[in-house]
This record gives sequence, C-alpha cells and structure tokens, in this order.
Amino acid sequence: MVLISALTGLLLAIGAIVSFFTGIPWTYAITFAFIIAMVMNITVYWYADKWVLRLYKAKVVSEAEEPELHEMVGRLAANARLPKPKVAVIPTDVPNAFATGRNPSNAVVAVTNGAMKLLDKEQLEGVLGHEMAHIKNRDMLISTMAAMIAGAIAWLALIGRLGIFMGGGRRDRGGAGTAILALLALILVPIAATLIRLSVSRTREYGADAEGASISRKPLALAGALRALESAARSKPMQGGNPATSHMFIVNPFRGASIVEIFSTHPLTEKRIQRLEEMAATGRF
Repeated sequence: MVLISALTGLLLAIGAIVSFFTGIPWTYAITFAFIIAMVMNITVYWYADKWVLRLYKAKVVSEAEEPELHEMVGRLAANARLPKPKVAVIPTDVPNAFATGRNPSNAVVAVTNGAMKLLDKEQLEGVLGHEMAHIKNRDMLISTMAAMIAGAIAWLALIGRLGIFMGGGRRDRGGAGTAILALLALILVPIAATLIRLSVSRTREYGADAEGASISRKPLALAGALRALESAARSKPMQGGNPATSHMFIVNPFRGASIVEIFSTHPLTEKRIQRLEEMAATGRF
C-alpha cells in the first residue's frame, strides 16, 4: 500500500501543476482524469479473465479430462482456504502459467501444455501454489488500482502539456523558467508513475512466491520450477499473445534475454529463487 500511496501523491502533485498552468480547478482535473482511467481499467478488470483466456485459446477442463491437475488445484485451494478455481489448459508448448479472475469466487488457474510436460509433479504443484497465492491476495485488484491511478496521471499530464503548448490558462505565471520546470514535471511524473506501477507488480510476485510456498509447503520445488521456466522463456519466448499481459504469467514469457529489472513486470528470477531457498533453509514457510 506504500506504493499505491506514492502513486496517489504523484496524482495530487501533477493535478496541482495542471491546475496552476491551465486554470482548471485541480479537483475537476483529477476527477476527470480519474474517471476516464477508472472506466478503462474497471472494464479490463471485469472482463480480463474472459479476454485473456480467449487470447491464449485456453480451454477450461473438467476433472474427467485432467484429474491430476484438478486434484492438485483442489488440495491447494483447501490449504489456502479458498473456493476451488476453474482449471484451464493453454495449448502451447511454451511452459508457463497464470491466474485470472476478479475475485476468488470467479478465479481461473491456467497452465500451458509445455509446463505440464517440463515440470515434475512437485514443481507443478509449487507453480499452482504461487497462482493460488495471487488469487488469495487479490493481486488483480491491486494491479488494477495501480493502473487506474497511473492512467489518471498520464491523462492529466497530457492535458497539462496541451495547456502549456496552446498557451491557455496561466501559462505566463511564474515566468518561462517555471513553465519549463512544469513541462519537465509533466513528462517525468508519468514515467515515475509507470515505474511505481511496475514496482507494485514486482512486489506482488515476491508476495505470491512466499505465500505460494506456504500454501504448497514446497519452496524448493517452486524455486526449481522458476529456474526451468526462466530458462525456457530465454531460449523460446512466446509467439503471439500480447506482451501487455506479461505481468499475469509466473515468469515473463515474451523476452528472449534479460532486461533491466526496474522496467520489468517481474523481479529477477535469480532473486526470487534465492528468497525461496532462504525460506527453505530457515523453515519459515
């Protein structure tokens, strides 16, 4: 919640800048931008499960079709004290998994054919425990909140830049130097908001690793699965799909090489593995 508070602070700050240079009351500017962002992101939040399952051609499977998978998910759901989510299989050889759904009662856990072939039973259970943790922690809601605030900041910054360039409102207040500083702020603050939003995503991944290890009681199995999935993502990144959904997967499936962590939706896999190994060594799971 500290990161969400930081985003809120940036929203208020950029609202004040826009108000100062355009003459629009800051409460109106923030409300307008936030409503636009909220409508866009709530729509995504409400329909994301259907959209992402359709995007990856995931098929919801019955217990008769995938009895072992259902048994694992049911046991982990009981451990997490959650309703058993639906189970889906994604028809791709790229090994990965994700969870979606706006709340635990509407959740779906999806696993690729590649993950079921690559991982052993304990590793697969570790991955499913991680996805169950995302459901338990309502990470989709947290991510949507962060996206709404970051989206509102982007809209406000656009309004502010247009106001300054068009010479409207109070552009001349404070002189040219102040206007330049304000313009820089209107460019840099949205970048800062994006970095914070990505940091929210990375923080939730660390939390899901820890909670998932507690649910499955298999931190080393999850660590081994992450190592295998990361290696597969580097050698054979996913084709098709949409990189905007990368944050939903347990590892980013779209990259073929490492990227700077600060611009990533996921923490470095090596750090995640190290934390899980430390949990196993201390028995704190």
